[in-house]
Amino acid sequence: SSCLKLGHLVVEQAPSQARQAQRYCFIKSFFLLFFRCETCSEEEAKYRCPRCMKYSCSLLCVKKHKLALSCNGVRDKTAFVSVNEFTDLNLLSDYRFLEDVGRTADAAARHLTMHSPTTKKLLCCLRNKARKCNIDLRTLPVGFTKRRENSTTFNGMENKFYWHLKLVFPHCHAEYTLKGVPDDKTLADILKPYIDPVESDPVVCQRLKIYTASPQSDVQILMKIENRKQNSLR
Repeated sequence: SSCLKLGHLVVEQAPSQARQAQRYCFIKSFFLLFFRCETCSEEEAKYRCPRCMKYSCSLLCVKKHKLALSCNGVRDKTAFVSVNEFTDLNLLSDYRFLEDVGRTADAAARHLTMHSPTTKKLLCCLRNKARKCNIDLRTLPVGFTKRRENSTTFNGMENKFYWHLKLVFPHCHAEYTLKGVPDDKTLADILKPYIDPVESDPVVCQRLKIYTASPQSDVQILMKIENRKQNSLR
């Protein structure tokens, strides 16, 4: 700041408007540098996705990032939080999550269709057919989302299972759900529309280019093991 002497009175002037503008430009450029929209990389970020923590500048960019990453924008309440980063807010979030689970389970237990004789008969028939085929078929309790969405069926005329599959490509953060996949279809045929350089869909191929560009011998197919304790030996 500068000083102006008026007689015996010394008055200190406020910073000039030019200096304030420079400071504002510096702050804005600093903010843009670290909080720029991660979709268009041009505008200042105004929103942050609660699920994938990506910055966006507008509703259009929010929709684009959801489409590109298959993100639903809903915060993952079960995401891992290290002990060093765990706060009272995380504790409160976990408490509310457990309350929501309890209410959902109670509501599902009261739902009549879940306990109808027809539903129980179909489930029992599915388990018996799986046992005869030497398949260890396990079902989740009533009220779980995976159980509600599962569309696995058994065709008695063809003596064949039609499975509900979920393909997860972790390197591309992509997930695809397949319904009605016959049990005699090989994994190679199942994955052809996704990672085959020739037969895959162009849009899907571009999204999964890490897999399509790699030799098929380098692509490993793994199946998640449910009901296994963490750090347990395989």
